[in-house]
Amino acid sequence: MDELTAAGITDPAMRASYTECKRLNSLHGKTYYLATLLLPPAKRPFVHALYGFARYADEIVDDLNSKLTDEEKALELKTWGNQVLKDIGNGTSSDHIGRALVDTVKRFDIPIAHFEAFLHSMTMDLTVSEYETFEDLMEYVYGSASVIGLQMVPILGSTSPEALVAAEKLGTAFQLANFIRDVSEDLDRGRIYLPISELKAHGVTHEMLDARVLTPQIKSTLQEQISRVRRLQAEAAPGIKLLSPESQACIEAASELYCGIVDEVERIDFQIFEKRAKTSTWRRIKVAAPALLRARRAR
Repeated sequence: MDELTAAGITDPAMRASYTECKRLNSLHGKTYYLATLLLPPAKRPFVHALYGFARYADEIVDDLNSKLTDEEKALELKTWGNQVLKDIGNGTSSDHIGRALVDTVKRFDIPIAHFEAFLHSMTMDLTVSEYETFEDLMEYVYGSASVIGLQMVPILGSTSPEALVAAEKLGTAFQLANFIRDVSEDLDRGRIYLPISELKAHGVTHEMLDARVLTPQIKSTLQEQISRVRRLQAEAAPGIKLLSPESQACIEAASELYCGIVDEVERIDFQIFEKRAKTSTWRRIKVAAPALLRARRAR
């Protein structure tokens, strides 16, 4: 039985929407998609729907090939996002991505506030280029990543408030790991996601970052950021055990692979301006294979 049928999704238009979300997940979310495959088939389409919504919005904001100005992108994002939010309120959508998302939100009673927060952070990407403090950055991180974890919990299965706290922390850890890896790529977009006050505390200037040469000061900053990722990951770990047993292997694998990005940064000796730290195929297999066995036992 295919995933959509297992999930009780039979309407042709709805199946097409979920299929498009899955395509976006498989194309752009390699690690996320791999982890999703560890879930029971009946849960997977709903995770694809969440990813499809987030990816489509992110593409509006970050498409480097787009000829649109930031102001035009902001308008496009606002127009599309407001319509999806309206569709969530109405309980139905004709949008090729929104249709699956609205269906998922209805089935699992996911708060619309999570999607409002996400769209707010995507808009911030078009208006804010740097963040003075970690607290300032967290406004962006909450909407761009933490709420993804909160959206996931009803699908994964848990009624524990502690599971929501853990999901928020793990989502934050994933995003911060991405920021560490993507410093150079983000500079291409005119953005700095490492808190300016923390950069200054290590003696890092804007000129150092623009030069894209690893210095002891930059390395020291990255080490501090990596420590924060690992601390959040450790704090979130007990919450994974509060999820439904058939969902735990998926999130355990995602945690190890996403947060493992910082291991790869260390492995390339912090040379983030010369190389892109990425999880090797071997490590993915090493993590996914035993996780798949645990997932199957849990079912």
